[in-house]
Amino acid sequence: MSRSKVIILNLKGLYNILLELGEFLKFELQYQESEKDLIAENKENIHLIISNNKISNNTDNKNSIILTELPIKILDLIEKININLLKQKYSSQSNFEIKQYKLDLNSRIMSFQKKDLKLTEREIEIILFLNKKQNPQNIDVLQKEVWGYSENLETHTVETHVYRLRKKIKDTFKDNNFLVSSKDGYKI
Repeated sequence: MSRSKVIILNLKGLYNILLELGEFLKFELQYQESEKDLIAENKENIHLIISNNKISNNTDNKNSIILTELPIKILDLIEKININLLKQKYSSQSNFEIKQYKLDLNSRIMSFQKKDLKLTEREIEIILFLNKKQNPQNIDVLQKEVWGYSENLETHTVETHVYRLRKKIKDTFKDNNFLVSSKDGYKI
């Protein structure tokens, strides 16, 4: 996952201070001089905006920290930033869609038409990996990318996990076409 982007709006001093701490921060920093510059920014890439004024209605204010009580301790500000980013990550992982299914990565539940299927962490990883790929992925690729194993290990583990996942989906949702197998590998 790429680093979250935090935009500092018209607070050059704060930006410079946070920039000095850059190697310790778990987010990417960007400075914008005015709110007009925000409109030009791709909103999908903005995770949090820090400003000393309320942001206009064009921007989602729940993804903003408005600094009204200054001065603020830098560690308190970094804690606020990290908490806000964690809440956003949790929220975004609660409603992930793949085909007609909803996938909650936090509770590891796949759902469709009021039916829920509890998945393991590895099953979630398989689904997410295959969902990102356009072409079928063979067992060696799954083994390396999802399990992190070298090519010399047995492939039985991968085949067993995929078989069990396909069976769980078929049994719960009566869907044979969610995770398909071909001579080239597996695909969602």
